Amino acid sequence: MARSHLTLAALATSAVPGLDIAASTPFGGNRAGASQGSDFDAAILTGRDGRHWIIRAPRNAKAESEQSADLVALRALSAGVRTRLPFSVSTFAGQVPIDSTRAIVYEFVYGAKVPFGSYDAGPDSLAASVGSSIAAIHSLPTSFVTDAGLPTLTAGECLRSCVTVMDRASATGLMPAALLGRWERATEDAKLWQFQPTVINGALSADSFLSADGAVTGVLGWQELRVADPARDLQWILGSPVDGVIESTFDAYARVRGSGDRQVRQRAMLYAELEVAKWLLHGTETRSTEIVDDALAMLSGLVENVRNDVMNPIGAQTMPTMAVDEVEAFLARSQRAV
Repeated sequence: MARSHLTLAALATSAVPGLDIAASTPFGGNRAGASQGSDFDAAILTGRDGRHWIIRAPRNAKAESEQSADLVALRALSAGVRTRLPFSVSTFAGQVPIDSTRAIVYEFVYGAKVPFGSYDAGPDSLAASVGSSIAAIHSLPTSFVTDAGLPTLTAGECLRSCVTVMDRASATGLMPAALLGRWERATEDAKLWQFQPTVINGALSADSFLSADGAVTGVLGWQELRVADPARDLQWILGSPVDGVIESTFDAYARVRGSGDRQVRQRAMLYAELEVAKWLLHGTETRSTEIVDDALAMLSGLVENVRNDVMNPIGAQTMPTMAVDEVEAFLARSQRAV
């Protein structure tokens, strides 16, 4: 049963000494009529001083693990590190035991989530602000991540993680040979994997970004913070259904980061395509016929969209002018399906 926003407000006063709450409002899946599939009970709290807070209590073990990892990352993001970012990040305020878990109170980050299909394009667009924001994350010093004991992967380890997904997907006997060949050629292209690992969020999607007046104001969800391939933070944008959004994002990213990693978009494409293989693996591991059938349909569509692989492989030689319109159109459809 979902915990009410009044219960959560009472918990918050125990979690944060001196917190004087004037009002509380259900948030997310805790709202009346909202989906019961949410992993968290949450409420927005208004203090008598006008400040706002959010309290979240996990509903299951998965959510509890995610919240714990997010808390470790937020603590690693020191005040000095945060000054390098052009947006706000949640700040831990307190915690309190509840049942067999704990509720966490954070300072509220202002802004609204914009549906992925409503992103606009152009040099002063939300897409450009997202690109600049991701670039700012990737420009952070890696030392604070390693000092916090968070994962630090080399380029070779990032490559091996892709090969592992490919091998596992191949072992199902359900993967189209054309896709396996395409991905194998990409993993064998040494130039594609000559990059410097950076700080990455690791879990970015359209839901990660808060914005106001067309600019990013906050980034949520830091549970996968690590040093790894920057392309991982850019793969999701390739599914945009809006003309110009992909280009605006990557152009803004390049303006901030420079041209040191000329193959980042190519690797992002590979990671995006491998997400379909991961969906297939999820279906086989959970023995879900529905998920497997959905993944197979998506793989079939992907094969059709990359049938001109000889002309447009995922490889360093095609960067930065590779025509990937068909693949990007598929990724837009596949994201909506998942």
